Amino acid sequence: MISVQSRASVSAAQPKNRRRFCLPPRAAAMILSTYNSIQSIFCCCCCCSVQKRQVRTQISLSKDEDLSEKYAPHRRPWLSEWSRKHQSSRDRTQPSKRKPLPPLPPSELAEERIRVKALYDFLPREPCNLALKRAHEYLILEKYDRHWWKARDSLGNEGFIPSNYVTENKPTNLEIYEWYHRNITRNQAERLLRQESKEGTFIVRDSRHLGSYTISVFIKARRSTEAMIKHYQIKRNDSGQWYVAERHLFPSIPELIRYHQHNAAGLMTRLRSPVGLMDNCLPATAGFSYEKWEIDPSELAFVKKIGSGQFGVVHLGKWRAHIQVAIKAINEGSMSEEDFIEEAKVMTKLSHSRLVQLYGVCTQQKPLYIVTEFMENGCLLNYLRERKGKLRKEMLLSVCQDVCEGMEYLEKNCYIHRDLAARNCLVSSTCIVKISDFGMTRYVLDDEYISSSGAKFPIKWSPPEVFHFNKYSSKSDVWSFGVLMWEVFTEGKMPFENKSNLQVVEAISKGFRLYRPYLAPVSVYEVMYSCWHEKPEGRPTFAELLQVLTEMAETW
Repeated sequence: MISVQSRASVSAAQPKNRRRFCLPPRAAAMILSTYNSIQSIFCCCCCCSVQKRQVRTQISLSKDEDLSEKYAPHRRPWLSEWSRKHQSSRDRTQPSKRKPLPPLPPSELAEERIRVKALYDFLPREPCNLALKRAHEYLILEKYDRHWWKARDSLGNEGFIPSNYVTENKPTNLEIYEWYHRNITRNQAERLLRQESKEGTFIVRDSRHLGSYTISVFIKARRSTEAMIKHYQIKRNDSGQWYVAERHLFPSIPELIRYHQHNAAGLMTRLRSPVGLMDNCLPATAGFSYEKWEIDPSELAFVKKIGSGQFGVVHLGKWRAHIQVAIKAINEGSMSEEDFIEEAKVMTKLSHSRLVQLYGVCTQQKPLYIVTEFMENGCLLNYLRERKGKLRKEMLLSVCQDVCEGMEYLEKNCYIHRDLAARNCLVSSTCIVKISDFGMTRYVLDDEYISSSGAKFPIKWSPPEVFHFNKYSSKSDVWSFGVLMWEVFTEGKMPFENKSNLQVVEAISKGFRLYRPYLAPVSVYEVMYSCWHEKPEGRPTFAELLQVLTEMAETW
């Protein structure tokens, strides 16, 4: 854009030493013509004021293609940049004459109003809760956090529900079907089907390959064979169709299952009856409500003493007379209580099917109470010792899978256990193993865990960087997991049983490692040995360990 002024004002405004800018004749004629026309317009309106006023206008040369092409190389970059900024600032100050903008998209809250189906029954524990009935549909109104959602039932009742008790209700979601079991290993599937012991009972579970599935079906004894469980992989071709037998293709897994429920078509038997989720396998909720982690001690009832740990006595109890819980009474002086109470707020939000759920704490009296999920079969270490010689290798591997799955969740959430061992894992009534007491070693004030440097940790489960430099990470948990695997395959032996803590430190520092247990195949020992690499970066992640263990379980 070029600014043109009246001749008098231009000559007066120019400094004497400034070079003159000469326009080509055609451009100058165009400017003068425009100037005269503008002056004549003003004269018609107000002649007197025109003679005293400095007239300014701007002429766009870009409309004249000849001039634009001829003089484009002589434009000054800084002038073009200034013009662009000046024009954009003018555009911002002037009101827009365009049509109003379209309305904003629906809010995130509106988008999240999805329909879900209940996987389990849920009884309200507090006035803010909403009851769930298995297989019934609900509308999600608000995802308060990832563990507690606000929902509405078909009668219009509203309240908070645990998010892990429901799943999105759409035909492509496998979780709405009774036959689908997401978190189940091959060994657990076989145990579940043997309990039913009926021809054609089946489940569908996740396979060892991400995004693939397996049908496990019970086959009754024939004349020449014993009762068995067959595992059929559900495959997918390049066209996206699913099949077990290549001649029978289906656009979805539910349609495949529906077909094979009526036709064997390549299987040893048709899929007669699905084995659903067991009622006694209800998952733990993250806390007792969407906002509560402090529990009123008057709402707890002590039933019986079930054990004692490094913190104090553990009781079987009930919360509000009907929720079965474990209550740990913390001995005074055994824990740094103030620090732990702050940590408990975080720990109640950690929720996974392979973690013992922390429901809350009672801090209003002494001793301090920690309220957790109750596990019927108690401590894993005692479970292994009491059943010595009775557990098959497949079951022992399944135990390791359970623990690894829980640790993979902690690893993904950047949470370090610090004291992973068989004594800190518990076993449910259905023999599922869950990790307990994660992160609590930091608050222990027990001499058993004190090293020469004053740091608190269990020496025989600790890697070199912990007992030398007190340096914890998920990779130090990996070392401990290797020792836990050794405990499992020795059916509960004490690692380095004939060595003192000081001797263990010296031996590990020199490269000594635990021997291969009698029950552990070489492939299993290679996995646990990989956890004991001297350097943390040389050890696998829990995600990698889980993949290896799952593949092993599928091929045994």
